[in-house]
Order: sequence, then C-alpha cells, then structure tokens
Amino acid sequence: MTNDLIPIQNMIYEFRGHKVMLDSDLAALYQVETKYLNRVVKRNFKRFPADFMFQLTQDETLNLKCHFGTSSWGGKRKLPNVFTEQGIAMLSGLLNSDVAINVNIQIMRTFVKMRQFALEHKDLTLRVEELEHYLKQYAKETNVEIGNINKAIDLLMDRTRPKKVGFVKESD
Repeated sequence: MTNDLIPIQNMIYEFRGHKVMLDSDLAALYQVETKYLNRVVKRNFKRFPADFMFQLTQDETLNLKCHFGTSSWGGKRKLPNVFTEQGIAMLSGLLNSDVAINVNIQIMRTFVKMRQFALEHKDLTLRVEELEHYLKQYAKETNVEIGNINKAIDLLMDRTRPKKVGFVKESD
C-alpha cells in the first residue's frame, strides 16, 4: 500500500467543530487492528485530552453511518474514537513503526493543505455562506407566497357550494 495513493482527505470529518479522523481509518492506514490502536491510547490516556481525542456519541455515529449509506463498523458494540490533528501527532509518538511514521507525515501534510486551501479561498467561503443565507431567506419568502396562493385558490373554488354533476334540465 503506497501512502501517496491514500485519499486521506476523504477520511477527515468534522465533529464538534474539530477536523478529526476515525480510529478505524487510522488503524487501517497504520496497518494495525483498531483494538490495538485504542489499547495504546488507553495505556497513554493522559496524552489525549478532550481536544486531542474524543468518543463519538450514538447520534454522531448514526449520522456518520448515514453519510456512508451503510454501516462500516459491521455491528461493533463500541462507539468510535476520533482524533484531532494534535491527537494524531501524539499518536505518532506512540506508534513507532516505519508505516506509522510515513502515514503520519502524509496525514500532517493533508491537514496543512486543507488549512492552506481554506485560507486561500476565504472569499469563496464567505460567498458560499452569503448564498446559503440568501437561499434560506428566499425559501421562507417562497413558502409564505405559496401559502397565500393556496388561500387564494381555496377562496376562488368556494368549497362551500355543492357541486353539480351531469346535465341540468332547464325549465321552460
């Protein structure tokens, strides 16, 4: 497995305002079992404060599974741990294989590229936010207008009058 071909950016998610990676994704990249990775973290728990690593809630996990379309955990009982960039850097000091070192270099470069992209395209981010705000406002106005149209149609149809069906014989 060559690290240059690994789409690491596709393994980075945002939870609780942090860009994070799943324990299972990191374990796969490091070529170790997830339980081994979590065991190393548990043995060195003081190195992983809440802003370095945290466990997803049930709702966050369900949201993540919906993102994938199917469960990628195969019915695991434990909620996944996620690691921020700082947590991944701390993990690199604990997993000292050549694979872990090379993978960590790629991960750190990916985080740096993502930050650079965000800074270089800050104006684009602002325009997207403005567009989202406009669309939300437009949707509210459109819903009000559709409601008014429905009321007008109801008044025009005057649903209180009985409907006559068939031919009406005119009196002479």
